[in-house]
Amino acid sequence: MSSSPRRMVRTPGSLPVGSLLGVPVRVSATTAILVAVLTLALVPRLHEESPGLGPGVYLVGVGIGVLVYGAVLVHELAHAVLARRYGHDVDSITLSLVGGRTAVTGEAASPREEFATAVVGPLASLVLGAAALGLRVLLGDGALSVALEVIVLANLILGLLDLVPAPPMDGGRLVKAVAWRVTGSPRRGAVVSAYGGRIVAVGVLLLTLLVMPRIQEESTITDTVLGVAVALLLWTMATHELTVSRLRLQVGGVVVRDLARRTLTVPLDMPLAEAIRRAGEAEAPGLVTADSRGTIVGVVPDAAVAQVPEERRPWIPTSQVARPVEERHRLPADITGDELLSAINRAPVAEYLLVEPGGVLVGVLSLTDLDRAVRGR
Repeated sequence: MSSSPRRMVRTPGSLPVGSLLGVPVRVSATTAILVAVLTLALVPRLHEESPGLGPGVYLVGVGIGVLVYGAVLVHELAHAVLARRYGHDVDSITLSLVGGRTAVTGEAASPREEFATAVVGPLASLVLGAAALGLRVLLGDGALSVALEVIVLANLILGLLDLVPAPPMDGGRLVKAVAWRVTGSPRRGAVVSAYGGRIVAVGVLLLTLLVMPRIQEESTITDTVLGVAVALLLWTMATHELTVSRLRLQVGGVVVRDLARRTLTVPLDMPLAEAIRRAGEAEAPGLVTADSRGTIVGVVPDAAVAQVPEERRPWIPTSQVARPVEERHRLPADITGDELLSAINRAPVAEYLLVEPGGVLVGVLSLTDLDRAVRGR
């Protein structure tokens, strides 16, 4: 139902509705679907418990749906508050059809932080559910009792289902924290968590296909399809997490500076054939262009050169095939691991300039070279 990723995320189509404890809250239009379904499901029970409400039962049903999202908000707010106490910025909390999502900058600095920020959400839900259960015991029948029962159930689902040890749920983060503590590596912890998610997916599938038909007198096709769909979803999410975590492990061990191509700087108007000839003599596979002041303004992609027939290269200026270099395409020469992946994700191109802190060019980083280095590990 709920998850708290460790990177900045904003759900498309969500609208800001205010802030709580300094955390911006956004609501997706898809929340109306769950509120409507819940309202229709509760109307018969509300008519039975409070017949005097008449058509007002629909308004009460909508109110209960809003309270359910209030419980989701409490769950996510617990994540957000603790993340801020650990020094992270919280971009927003977004409520949607599938629950809630807290957008947090950065990642946990220790297994203890990962564990704490993951478990606090489910704990908040279970405490809130227990409080609602206590109130329900003290009350008689009526619309308020129905509301409290729904709140108890919603928080039980939020608290327990989110502890399932499969990413991206909080239970998957708890597995990651424990594995991180044992292995000493957050990325290896994420790999273990992903494998745990796959095990859970297989378990759900076996439960659906082999166990439930034996213990249920009548097993419907709907139950089977739903169970298989849940297992497939868990497997897909775990596989994605496994792929990303393995990549981070591999990239984390690459020394990017060592991959920098020796680079030749040429004027904008130099014919492409001459630039290629000079680069070959200088044994510099990286080609960049510079303006009259010597400022590097473009990088020549391998793919662009390959598309130009050799007979035309003497007549085409190098600037015509060079790609303009933006500031976000200049990376620190000592960049590593997640920072490198984040930079590539923010501005995906085939080549980047690697520069020293003072702006001195070290060379050109080609994603082809990076991919070759990663695959060779």
